[in-house]
Amino acid sequence: MKLPVPNLTPAQGNGSGSQPPESRPGLGTFGGVYTPSVLTILGVIMYLRFGWVVGNVGLLGTLVIVTLSTSITFLTSLSVCAIATDRVVRVGGAYYMISRSLGIETGGAVGIPLFFAQALSVALYTIGFAESLTLAFDNLNRGLVAFITTLLVAVVAFTSANAAIKTQYFIMAAIVLSLVCLLLGQPLDPTEVATPALTEPESFWQVFAVFFPAVTGIMAGVNLSGDLKDPTKSLPIGTLAAVGTGFVIYLIVPVILAGRVDAQTLIAEPLIMQRISLWGPAILLGVWGATLSSAIGSILGAPRVLQALARDGVLPRWMRVLGSGSGPNDEPRIGTIVTLGVALGAVSIGDLNFIAPVLTMFFLTTYLVLNIAAGLESFVQSPSFRPTFPVAWWLSLLGAAGCIVVMFLINALATVVAAVVVLVIFFWLQQRSLIATWGDVRTGLRLALLREGIFQLDPTSDADPRNWRPHVLALTGAPQRRWGLVEFADGLVNNRGLITIASILPSGSRDGVQKNSMESTIRDYLDKRGVQALVRVIAAADPFNGARQLVETYGLGPLIPNMVVMGASGDGERLSSYCHLVRDIHLAGRSIAILKDNPNSGFGRRRRIDVWWRGLQGNGALMLLLADLLRNNLQWRNATIAIKLAVPDANAAQAAQTNIARLIDDLRLKRTETVVIESRERPFGTILAEASRQTDLIFLGMARPGDSDTENNNTFVEHYQTLEQLSQDLPTTVYVLAAPNIGFATILASQ
Repeated sequence: MKLPVPNLTPAQGNGSGSQPPESRPGLGTFGGVYTPSVLTILGVIMYLRFGWVVGNVGLLGTLVIVTLSTSITFLTSLSVCAIATDRVVRVGGAYYMISRSLGIETGGAVGIPLFFAQALSVALYTIGFAESLTLAFDNLNRGLVAFITTLLVAVVAFTSANAAIKTQYFIMAAIVLSLVCLLLGQPLDPTEVATPALTEPESFWQVFAVFFPAVTGIMAGVNLSGDLKDPTKSLPIGTLAAVGTGFVIYLIVPVILAGRVDAQTLIAEPLIMQRISLWGPAILLGVWGATLSSAIGSILGAPRVLQALARDGVLPRWMRVLGSGSGPNDEPRIGTIVTLGVALGAVSIGDLNFIAPVLTMFFLTTYLVLNIAAGLESFVQSPSFRPTFPVAWWLSLLGAAGCIVVMFLINALATVVAAVVVLVIFFWLQQRSLIATWGDVRTGLRLALLREGIFQLDPTSDADPRNWRPHVLALTGAPQRRWGLVEFADGLVNNRGLITIASILPSGSRDGVQKNSMESTIRDYLDKRGVQALVRVIAAADPFNGARQLVETYGLGPLIPNMVVMGASGDGERLSSYCHLVRDIHLAGRSIAILKDNPNSGFGRRRRIDVWWRGLQGNGALMLLLADLLRNNLQWRNATIAIKLAVPDANAAQAAQTNIARLIDDLRLKRTETVVIESRERPFGTILAEASRQTDLIFLGMARPGDSDTENNNTFVEHYQTLEQLSQDLPTTVYVLAAPNIGFATILASQ
């Protein structure tokens, strides 16, 4: 038999208001995430279709379906948790997450259909409520009941999200009562069973497709992310707790049904739970509560997605008024009115079964893209992506694959329709045409992607903390002789950016063919040592001028090195020229890392990194970022970062310890400790030698050089000589000078 499947998917994606969460009171984990998510998961499929599921595939098959379905939802929940704990999820919820990870075009392509899906879902749920109510009271008009119910639901949402959540507490009580009555009920007496006509059971995957929407309620909490007091904490806890609660209940209910009713009766009677419950009317209360809670969740979510779309400029300019908010909680009341209009228009039609599968596809498309967003963020290892709830990229992509499979199982045609709609909106937002290429398709695709990527790069992309990643120009000379520099540069980049190994030869010593041959030799040497890097060999009369030439001219369009790694200079006669080079590199807007390699210890055991701290701004933030980047390298993965600070006395030590500990927690830095040392009038050199003698790598900040040939040059030379003296006989040390135009503190704190 073919059962009609109403739209039983969750109310989707919304986020926070424009105000910071700490500037106003907000919803907690239970009320803002757990309650709406559980109420959307425990929906009408549980009441009206669970018996049908058990009757068709049996108890074991049902448990398998529940486990598979919940697994996909659980993987999506993990992706949501990863994104939510890396940044504050503001207004727009799922739309906000997608647009900030995959771009505004992708976010808009998903967000616009998501709004209409949620708005039309309000009508579906209120129509479902009206139908169930008219079954109990024959004299009621279904259309009128649906119309009035939609208005009442809108009034609750228009009042405030807090009022809607309070309403859902009563609905949760009704659902809990219905489950308790079901648990305490009795088996169906055989004399009460009218022998139903035997029917051919549906296939496993057909039953799976009917049941799956029952577990897709996890985004109901994300809908209210902008109304949460602490979304970074509440979203993971509330979402995972709701998934776990739904899974446990979905394992218990089929056991009760299979033990009390025969298969044919389960298939034939959708409201069989009412007959086997301790108090039958409690099941009706549960059905009504499930439909109303889903309607409330949808009408809370849709206006907030609309608000976010308007604020981001995705919608046409004349619709920007939809981005306005009202009251201290930034309630999207204009968006609620628009959502109500869409819902009432759908209610007037009265039958939305023909578009319900497409709406389900839009919800699953949101899950799919969220999984892809989290998977790509984890896969590309952006330095600013440091969730406190990390998820392996392959788990997120496995969840995405599961969403695709389920979409086709539920309705292949609806899947195609939803995909076409999303793609049309995407290309409309992009407002560009496809470009045909000829020749070998693989080569043509690579060239097209490369060309597009180069021209799409923003020359000022490093100014955005989410886009920054290390592109290193390593002035190593022959890498065989200064392998420590290559290892250090490779550890920093670790497949996140680009490394260029540069060598400067005396003028006239090599012609073009010989230089190309030398580059090829160096490249082969690096490949054999497992280092992926570009190679550049140039000739110059003076090595310092050659280095300046590389810094000024090397790169492709906006893709230029933003950090120069070089070796320390112990040549006293050329020290002034060396310091001039450092100054010129700094004035060119590049960060500098000077490696003073200890030839006896190298990088030691690669277990401990000391960062000598003078604050988060400037060098301090860059040193901490570089130390954290190093730990992503396989050889440094077990390293501990020690933030070390010398202070005058015990009072200053206690304050510094507290402040830095809080900073470490805010920056989500793992395996990082604080070492605050009371100087007691001892010179810094003595403190440094005592505190860092047993470490493996030391980071020290450099003073900023002057802006002209003469300004502070002697002072900077003296400063550099002081650094050389301080690091004498110490483990390998890196002197760091941050570029003046990049906010490394923002990169560390990026949300």
